[in-house]
Amino acid sequence: MDVIGIIAEYNPFHNGHIYHIKKIKEKYPDSILILVLNGYFLERGEISILTKEEKTKIALDYGVNLVLELPFIYGTQSADIFADKSIRILNNYHVNKIVFGSECNDITTLTKIAKYQFNKDFDVNVKKYLDSGCNYPTALAKACEIDFTFNPNDLLGISYIKAIIKNNFDITPECILRTNMYHDINSNDSIVSASNIRNKIKVNEDISNYLPSDVINNLIRIDYSVFFKLLKAKIITDDNLDKYLDVDEGIEYRLKKYINSTNDFLEYMELIKTKRYTYNKLNRMVIHILIGLKKSDNLKDIDYTRVIGFDKFGLQYLKNIKNTLEISNIVKTDSVIYKYELQASLIYDLINNTNTFNFEIKNKPVIKDGSV
Repeated sequence: MDVIGIIAEYNPFHNGHIYHIKKIKEKYPDSILILVLNGYFLERGEISILTKEEKTKIALDYGVNLVLELPFIYGTQSADIFADKSIRILNNYHVNKIVFGSECNDITTLTKIAKYQFNKDFDVNVKKYLDSGCNYPTALAKACEIDFTFNPNDLLGISYIKAIIKNNFDITPECILRTNMYHDINSNDSIVSASNIRNKIKVNEDISNYLPSDVINNLIRIDYSVFFKLLKAKIITDDNLDKYLDVDEGIEYRLKKYINSTNDFLEYMELIKTKRYTYNKLNRMVIHILIGLKKSDNLKDIDYTRVIGFDKFGLQYLKNIKNTLEISNIVKTDSVIYKYELQASLIYDLINNTNTFNFEIKNKPVIKDGSV
């Protein structure tokens, strides 16, 4: 039996995700499908427009058998860390394949690029090209000495493959062709990117053709005015911002300098942006400041994994492998991971008037109706 892993944020869950799951089920009809799910705050520093609980319920309704949590402290970091921890979690549950969306749909080329990045001069060369003014995808292409367009899902896929190689895991990577581009915010096809959908929500366009009605009914409109007030209070009152993860190279002085110059979050981001700080990195940084994620708490190792949902097949699979897990699936309430998961849910609730903290404290997995 194949055990297939997928990694997702579902911000929001849409027709493309349904297509992804269906294609896996078509190719591997008797497989167990395990999802590592990011929660309230995401890899690019965005705030999720679906709660973790809702995303778990939706995933189970559309064919996922077992849902595992990607902890906040890893889910809001760079692609390589995000990918490494996700792959480690999947490996712990004996996944033998991962399947991800890809713009190029060329696993051979993606694997070649991933292997190239283990060359000793690779990081030095990327930094050199970044310092010369190249954006990250261009710097990556130059450092790899390859004529290749690095799109977001291909970049993540490369990070997944790197994690598999680095850890010598017995996991085979596969990709499925994406039918849309991440940066396309104008398409009206039935399958469009999550960023396209979020853009349509902002301008009050109808999104009913792009995602299921049960998803639409649970979408959250993020109140960035509340978010920025909370962030502003933290930056104004904290005299030691550089203790927080990603606050480096003196950026804390710019954070303080411009915090009273505007009441608009996007305008603030424009004011503090520098050549070295991309918007994604800035977004992650302000999330870490707001939640209070300290550099000293950036755990290198995962000390537990959390099951946040399952159906009857996922439950049976858990029973079969429970004695073979290298990383425990019992939540450690004294863990740094748990501490920040609670803090993230509390801040998320303040911004969105939700009650995700209750879901975290109860620590009970979502069970698909009729599964137990």
